[in-house]
Amino acid sequence: MPPARGDHEARRQDVSEAVWQVLAAKGFAGLTLRAVAAEMGASTGLLMHYFPTKRALVAHALDILEKRTAERPRRERPSPGLASLRAVLLDILPLTPDGADRNRIWVASWDVALSDDGLGRDQADRYTRMRDALRAHLDEAVALGELPPHADAAGLAATAVAFVHGLVVQALFDPAALPPARQAALVDDFLAGLRAPRGRSAGPTAVGPSS
Repeated sequence: MPPARGDHEARRQDVSEAVWQVLAAKGFAGLTLRAVAAEMGASTGLLMHYFPTKRALVAHALDILEKRTAERPRRERPSPGLASLRAVLLDILPLTPDGADRNRIWVASWDVALSDDGLGRDQADRYTRMRDALRAHLDEAVALGELPPHADAAGLAATAVAFVHGLVVQALFDPAALPPARQAALVDDFLAGLRAPRGRSAGPTAVGPSS
């Protein structure tokens, strides 16, 4: 007799939790059926029912990572526009131990995604959604007059993603040089550069396709 649906869902939750624990401890390089089975105290044969291939295991791990990222505690969004964009950027950065662990796993996942066309497309889609989310705040900033009316919100969103993920990587490699307060200060400098009139700042003042 097959297990009841409730039992199956509970077992799947146990599997997902074990996958996350392995990711947190060993990253994608250490994510194997054997490691997940050991974390659960189960057999690799049981896990084969959920993950017939290593790719299926990796894809599930990426889904868990995305879900946990979406469900993480977040700052309250203050007034619309650049203030809310600041909160979003700070939420991305490794400012806490949990944030550092999550970002470390994300960075490790890039190599996996780059080596698989399907996973790579999924990652490209994530970046598209991220840029779209940031663009919404930039559009609000334009409407509020915080940015010039001709500002290239799409270009600025791409710049913001490049900035924040570049800062993530640097902070992970050298946390002593980039403690949380320094990361927050760099975000403020970045946003100040967005506000600066054209020609007045060497910062990221992408206010048009030709800027």
